[in-house]
Amino acid sequence: MSRRVAILISGGGSNMVALAESMTGDHPARPVLVLSNDPAAGGLEKARAMGIPTAAVDHKPFGRDRAAFEAALNAELEKAAPDIICLAGFMRILTPGFISKWQGRMLNIHPSLLPRYKGLNTHARAIEAGDAEAGCTVHEVTAELDDGPILGQARVPIEPGDTPETLAARVLPMEHRLYPAVLRRFAEGDRTPVMLP
Repeated sequence: MSRRVAILISGGGSNMVALAESMTGDHPARPVLVLSNDPAAGGLEKARAMGIPTAAVDHKPFGRDRAAFEAALNAELEKAAPDIICLAGFMRILTPGFISKWQGRMLNIHPSLLPRYKGLNTHARAIEAGDAEAGCTVHEVTAELDDGPILGQARVPIEPGDTPETLAARVLPMEHRLYPAVLRRFAEGDRTPVMLP
């Protein structure tokens, strides 16, 4: 029986598309929901075009009431009954209460070589620090932001003259390779990290 995967997005959904396209054939998982906090997120239309059920819970009407927003989010998830949740460019910080409901079943991709550069502006920070390389990390989601066991990393060199934009453009294709590889392994019950050069 295939594992049910819900993918949470906030924008264009390029990582969502990479994940969904990988879940075919003998893959142990299938996408059952693409869920966004932005009803206008471009990724929702892409998901519908791929035949994946979609839902949106607009965070704006909830204001600062994160508990109410997360309750609405959780209601959509419970209807889809996923075995695994993949955060793919989901730009809302989730509370420990929400995370605890899905602990051990939720993955996230982050555009840095964790544990370096948690949070935002990761590419600019790597360049400013004079790092030789940057990359991306897939990790299990825990209550600590951008923390949790590392399930995979991909690396790219930082080149002379790189800007945050040029570096991001080189890291993104690696995200599209890494996340599907980690998801497949995770869906098979294997938490051995995937390391791409």
